[in-house]
Amino acid sequence: MTIRPSVRLGMIGYGAIGKHVEAAGLENIELVSVLVKRPRNEGILTNDADRFFAHEFDAVAECAGHEAVRTHGQRVLEGGADFLVTSVGAFTDTALFDRLLAAAKANGARLILPSAGIGALDILSSAAVGGLESVTVTVRKDPSAWKGTIAETLVDLDALKTPHTVFDGPVREGARLYPQNVNISAAAALSGLGLDKTRVVIVADPTIATHIVELEAKGTFGRFTFMEDVAVSEENRKTGKLVAMAMVKSVRQLASTLVVAA
Repeated sequence: MTIRPSVRLGMIGYGAIGKHVEAAGLENIELVSVLVKRPRNEGILTNDADRFFAHEFDAVAECAGHEAVRTHGQRVLEGGADFLVTSVGAFTDTALFDRLLAAAKANGARLILPSAGIGALDILSSAAVGGLESVTVTVRKDPSAWKGTIAETLVDLDALKTPHTVFDGPVREGARLYPQNVNISAAAALSGLGLDKTRVVIVADPTIATHIVELEAKGTFGRFTFMEDVAVSEENRKTGKLVAMAMVKSVRQLASTLVVAA
């Protein structure tokens, strides 16, 4: 009997998502090393990139933000490891996206965009095969989630009494302006019409305590709508609990004999 080998996993980031991936204790997944920002060299944690990349990985999961994708993505792929990117909004930079795709192709690796915080990407990417006419992603979060973003210059977040739209336009611009909040819109865009033709509506909504995401698409297949109402992560108000859960699922499927919704 052939025993399925363990997948040697590296991880960049050890926050709201990374800690959940480690805690999951996934079968046939060996977490080899975790690259963090702050000075820390204990166990599998290190802030030394060279020490991190001295390991041999089958896959590396990014859970740290756009800068981590820009700084480390090419090196991951040139090492022959698959690269799972949660901060998909980094790919509003077309040159970066093209560079990582080229590195993946040249080194027999894959650039993987997990569903993370949004569902329905399977049906959206399927619909794109036949042709899409329009895709709109609406992201609603309570005002505290928009602290530290450009939204603070547009409206008094603390004084909001009713929902306020802080952005309505193409995903390329929306994901660039709100890099920590709407990576899900970039994932939807890359699954369907692209960053310039997919619309994102971003709303600061004081009437909710969750993150609500709505996706609507029309095309030759017909029309579908999707809505999720997600509990907020205790570690980071800008992200939902589902993001960490979805990343655990994506990592687990790297070594699973059963793959669902690939």
